Amino acid sequence: MQRREFLKRSTAAGVVLGLGHRTSWAKSADARVEVLLDEPIGQISPNVYGHFTEHIGGVIYDGVWVGKDSKIPNRDGIRLALVEHLKEIKAPIIRWPGGCFADSYDWRDGIGPAKDRPIRTNFWETDPDAVRLHQKGPQIFEPNAFGTNEFIKFCGLSGAEPYIAANVRSLTALDFDRWVEYCNSPSGSTTLAQERGARGFANPFNVRYWGIGNESWGCGGSFTPEDYATEFRRFTSWIPQYGLDLKLIGSGPSDDDIDWTHRFFEKLLSIRPDHVREFAGWSVHHYSWNLGRGKTEDWIAAKGDALRFEPVDWYELLRQSIFIEEILRDQWAAMEQYDPEHAVKLAVDEYGSWYREGTEVDPTHIFGQQITMRDALGTALTLDIFNRNADKMLLATCAQLVNNLNALFLAHEDRFIVTPNYYVFALYAAHQGAQAVRTEFASPMVHYNRDGTTASFPGLLGSASRKQNAVTVTMVNPDLENGKIAQIAVPGAQIGGASARVLAARDVHDHNTFDQPDAVTLRTLEVFASADLIHVEIPASSVASVRIELK
Repeated sequence: MQRREFLKRSTAAGVVLGLGHRTSWAKSADARVEVLLDEPIGQISPNVYGHFTEHIGGVIYDGVWVGKDSKIPNRDGIRLALVEHLKEIKAPIIRWPGGCFADSYDWRDGIGPAKDRPIRTNFWETDPDAVRLHQKGPQIFEPNAFGTNEFIKFCGLSGAEPYIAANVRSLTALDFDRWVEYCNSPSGSTTLAQERGARGFANPFNVRYWGIGNESWGCGGSFTPEDYATEFRRFTSWIPQYGLDLKLIGSGPSDDDIDWTHRFFEKLLSIRPDHVREFAGWSVHHYSWNLGRGKTEDWIAAKGDALRFEPVDWYELLRQSIFIEEILRDQWAAMEQYDPEHAVKLAVDEYGSWYREGTEVDPTHIFGQQITMRDALGTALTLDIFNRNADKMLLATCAQLVNNLNALFLAHEDRFIVTPNYYVFALYAAHQGAQAVRTEFASPMVHYNRDGTTASFPGLLGSASRKQNAVTVTMVNPDLENGKIAQIAVPGAQIGGASARVLAARDVHDHNTFDQPDAVTLRTLEVFASADLIHVEIPASSVASVRIELK
């Protein structure tokens, strides 16, 4: 659209006042966004843009790890293309080794000479999705080729901080202490430090983030909240420090289980009223999976297909995605009763879309699925929620990085592509470390047919942050049919210029494949800026990022 035509459409009907502030808006604008620089929320921790890698399907073997002798470009066995792309989006933190795998993992199995490492049965051997592998391959029988040393190497190459989940279900507190010692004790100081040095890692890894178990209400031990509180206290009563500011993450609820949170904190406080000094995060997991619309709650039957979906499935998946905001607020309020100073923040270390099997790029990729624009919008909505709740967030890790649920990358042997989710993280990278500010979005609701009744969804959602003289506004237009002419105001500031990029596709089912790796990609979005307003047209079913330079 030419500038003259765009501005004509935006201003033809004169101006009105909107959103409760003294900003002049064009009547014909479909959406209005007001960035309130004088209402800061909190600094957006870079770590809310983190990632998750588990020993499941093709995440590690065929994803991260290709082997030192592979003809696939690698650095010490780690897929080089993956490392390079993670650096481009400034990946801040990576969680490992699980997930459910973590509570079946003995860290000692993965630190010796490669030829001496034992082969173990993977936790996921019993999953129905693993039946098609016929009890064969590294996805079923864990070779331990990728262990602590390799994970730390992967993080170092990617520029990310390591976040390790400890085994609470089947190892002891002493085993956990020894793992911390292996990772963090000074060079040559202990027997484990010497063993680390013998593997070529003389310097300590300085791992600060440690998860005390994973999903302890389920695969991590089927504990009651009270029993888990006892285990948490036992595992955290003493941990070697080596001068590091350790950040311990407790295993919180599935979705919005407030009862788990209340009962855990009540039990923990009854034992140790001063909490644990290093207790920094409360883990929350939320997957967008239930497309049953009340017809079924069955874990398998309610899942949809990653590629074949109707408009109602589009909106229902996005509705599931934004439920995380309610979870954050509910959990925050529950925790405040026991921790009024909020020393413990929220760690959403598993989130994303989850569909039934059938679209994986290789049969060995348990839980592998294709990624469309629907997933990109779900991820973007989630990241905007983290930004809007920056004061509550310790970290977040998207599940999972490659060849799995909600992946940023798909790989098999020597082939490698990025998914639409990768581009979402690229669009949002500017938020890292910036100051989140309250932002008002006004746009008519989107209506859709939900089994014969009319349902509604917000017409525009997003977030904004400021870093020095640059403001980043990210926006999601969920409307399947209509683009949005949006006006953005920054009251009290003078706009010097603006630029924008957008992630959009010809069809919302579009996705990148090995044969068509650029079916969905970023493009520049035309922006018109005046001294007090930004004008931008956001395509239907898209994610946009606008960078505003202030004078």
